[in-house]
Amino acid sequence: MKLISWNVNGLRAALNKGFMDFFTKQGADIFCVQETKLQEGQVELSLPGYNQYWNYAEKKGYSGTAVFTRKEPLNVIYGMGKDEHDHEGRMITLEFDDFYFITVYTPNSQEGLKRLDYRMKWEDDFLVYLKKLEERKPVIFAGDLNVARLEIDIKNPGPNRRNAGFTDEEREKIATIIENGFIDTFRYFYPDVQGVYSWWSYRFKARERNAGWRIDYFMASSALENKLRDAVIHTEVTGSDHCPVELDIDL
Repeated sequence: MKLISWNVNGLRAALNKGFMDFFTKQGADIFCVQETKLQEGQVELSLPGYNQYWNYAEKKGYSGTAVFTRKEPLNVIYGMGKDEHDHEGRMITLEFDDFYFITVYTPNSQEGLKRLDYRMKWEDDFLVYLKKLEERKPVIFAGDLNVARLEIDIKNPGPNRRNAGFTDEEREKIATIIENGFIDTFRYFYPDVQGVYSWWSYRFKARERNAGWRIDYFMASSALENKLRDAVIHTEVTGSDHCPVELDIDL
């Protein structure tokens, strides 16, 4: 199976920047997007052969996720079942015969870390949600996790130490997820590769200089380790300030 995730930073904008060309060329079994920035009815996508599932934020032009899947899921869950987290369209869970698939857009701690406390609560509740699902079957989750996990996952780790996305607190939370049995699939295959990122600021010609961050992930339950085949970061693909990430897995 080929699984792809992409923070499109506005799907309507991405549609004008080659989104459908990439989608069609890849022919993924599951393709998920974050930060759609849509309300229901603002975009009608023709995706023959795919089931579409959308979670819209209540706030217009903000957040939002979607999943397009060839195989119809057994069940679909929007959000994580906690009112404090479920108004921004940040999660969709699909249940299949042998696994759960989640697309997630983790809240940004924001400038001045004004949302860091909320982010910490989200992280704790998200891990509880993951482990509850794992009691039934393995989990794959993908999306913009808004954190560079390791120093090699960011171009300039030193100056960014207390910036949103690279605080000790955020990095500890993703470390805890891994300690609880989840695999960072890109680092599983490429533990030492440097200079491969998934997000670049629109400022200061960051993408031209490859001054980026790896903040988009595919994470998988350790029970799926022997089924993992490859992980790809499509740095060549433009159309957003993020690029798509991919997981190839035998399921």
